[in-house]
Amino acid sequence: MLETNVYERREKSSPLSVVPVSVLLSLYSREKPQYLREALSSIMEQTAMPAEVVMVLDGPVGDDLLGVLDEFSRREGDAPDFRIVRLEKNMGLGRALSEGLRHCGNELVARMDTDDVMMPHRMAEQYRYMSSHPEIAVCGAWIDEFVVQEDGSRQVVSTRRLPVEHDDIFNFGKGRSPMNHPVVMFRKSRVEATGGYEHFPLFEDYYLWVRMLCRGEKFHNLPESLLWFRLSDDVYKRRGGLRYAMDEVSLQRAIYRLGYISRVTMMKNVAIRFLVRLMPNCFRALVYKRLLR
Repeated sequence: MLETNVYERREKSSPLSVVPVSVLLSLYSREKPQYLREALSSIMEQTAMPAEVVMVLDGPVGDDLLGVLDEFSRREGDAPDFRIVRLEKNMGLGRALSEGLRHCGNELVARMDTDDVMMPHRMAEQYRYMSSHPEIAVCGAWIDEFVVQEDGSRQVVSTRRLPVEHDDIFNFGKGRSPMNHPVVMFRKSRVEATGGYEHFPLFEDYYLWVRMLCRGEKFHNLPESLLWFRLSDDVYKRRGGLRYAMDEVSLQRAIYRLGYISRVTMMKNVAIRFLVRLMPNCFRALVYKRLLR
């Protein structure tokens, strides 16, 4: 089913602080090597270095991606321990993250996607907050959504801001996901106590947050952007179509059964979302850019 490779570095001569955090990522075959390189580079450039990176290969990946992983896994000196977990076939994000979480060696786990870029102070800010607020199970932040210009520079086109305090997060979650998944840091034991990530295509994170909120776990979002989120037309395409709409109906039914939302709220959510998912991609993109940011 899986194979685990661990590259240990017993001696670190870095003058930077190393924080006991595992960064959890999932990689699949369609990722672009340059995006992966930028994502991993941003981890290596943190002002507070995470102790470990856990990379789940969700099925076979090409030699170009393996080459990037090898480049980073064999770095010496100022680099985290690099752990690769291989799945024999593509299992989907929920199952991949669930397996990867088992291999995280720290209580604090930071999520990230393989095409995004951490801001240099992300680890330091979230670790500082989680260390001083033991009651918080999940700490998120805002994200800056960017496109790449012709000269290779990043242009921020929008910021996804979310409620900061727990009560506001709880209420916001009844309409939309209250956390930016690629920039959350959570306590492994609290996630595992909830049952961890489950196979819920396209909504693995949202379903996890709702289950945690329903069992009384506390959430917080730092009111600042800590990650650059890569935008493309594919982002909006993936959020459309009949399959996505039906999966979202399943999600609304599931969180209704948990008692998180009322039947009226469920029906309202389904009606609004079904329309957005089935509209042409250009109009859906406008909804996200103009109304949801």
